[in-house]
Amino acid sequence: MIQAPEISFRAPRCYDWRSLSAGDESNKETKALAERAREELSQMLRASLRMEHVVVLAGSGCSLSVRGPSMGDLWNAIVGAPATAIADATAKTVGFDLTNTNIEAFLSHIEAWRSLHSDQDVETFLTSAKEIILERCSGFLKSAKLETHERFLHRLSRRGSRDRRLKLFTTNYDLCFEQATSAIGGVAIDGFSFMAPRRYDPRYFDYDIVRRPRSGETQSNYLEGVVLLHKLHGSVNWERHDGDIFETESPSPDKACLIYPATGKYQQSYSQPYLESISQYLAALREPNTCVLVVGFGFNDDHLSEPLLSAVRSNPHLRLIVVDPSLESKNGKNNLNTFQDRLLEFGAKGEDVWFLNATFDAFANQIPDLKSLTPAERLVNAVRGIQNTE
Repeated sequence: MIQAPEISFRAPRCYDWRSLSAGDESNKETKALAERAREELSQMLRASLRMEHVVVLAGSGCSLSVRGPSMGDLWNAIVGAPATAIADATAKTVGFDLTNTNIEAFLSHIEAWRSLHSDQDVETFLTSAKEIILERCSGFLKSAKLETHERFLHRLSRRGSRDRRLKLFTTNYDLCFEQATSAIGGVAIDGFSFMAPRRYDPRYFDYDIVRRPRSGETQSNYLEGVVLLHKLHGSVNWERHDGDIFETESPSPDKACLIYPATGKYQQSYSQPYLESISQYLAALREPNTCVLVVGFGFNDDHLSEPLLSAVRSNPHLRLIVVDPSLESKNGKNNLNTFQDRLLEFGAKGEDVWFLNATFDAFANQIPDLKSLTPAERLVNAVRGIQNTE
């Protein structure tokens, strides 16, 4: 069993990582340092969740925590280890070297080859690969325990009902966030109609839900627990029919509405229905007084990473919190990618960029429950907020 990394964080204008654990509890100095670190992180998260806009960018790391497939898992399922006969034949036909065990690179190579050639065996392999991706990204949910997703959404949705709605952008195909939202009694506005058959129309993102009084009161109140859910790369339950997109339980690979792993993700993101979500994502990063939580995202999608990097440089009212369980170890060995390196550099120079070395589960436990504060705690936090603005 792999041991979870110790939680630590790196604040703006800092180069060192501060641990939330004292290690040796008998050492008063290290214990005091850990207590101060925990308090600073808690205060930062409380202030962040009270910002006008809260945006989440969630990647595959959130699904890996509940045994969702990794890219390596998809490679083994599609290509095999060692490679199956049809995978080997396909690779030879399209001229791909299977020693490069990258499923995204392989599928990208096949798609590029298909633009110039036609071969039934290659088509058969590609259809089979898409079927496997659909099955692997949905089948695991039958036994998945989504307590972490539920806790994560429950605490983030405990903001005031009149605050701006939580915007959740995810690159995952699976239904983890939809099922977790349902389990906590929330509502996910995902661009689909509220009646069956559920059909996609971006106008639904402009809708909201209010609670009508039964009698007496005349004023309606916004419903708690409403989340705007944007699936940037599509979903395992979306299917395209004659130009329209419907929600269905088991879409066929040729009609499934999702962006399969390939380098063409950038181009496909700028067609509907993905265009609406990417547009909302770009607009959200430009809003003033915005906190962006990046969780389980490896910054390998340039069309999402580049706008985030640009927002840090150009939006003076943006706070970015990057959560990854291997940040500290990769940083120490210079194994971070270009976007992560640049963000660390911006944070060190004073931009409002925080790095939290933690798993999705550990981070969900760190998120403060805003409605559990006592009146005294609210007063203390209010005074601290005033002092920080002076």
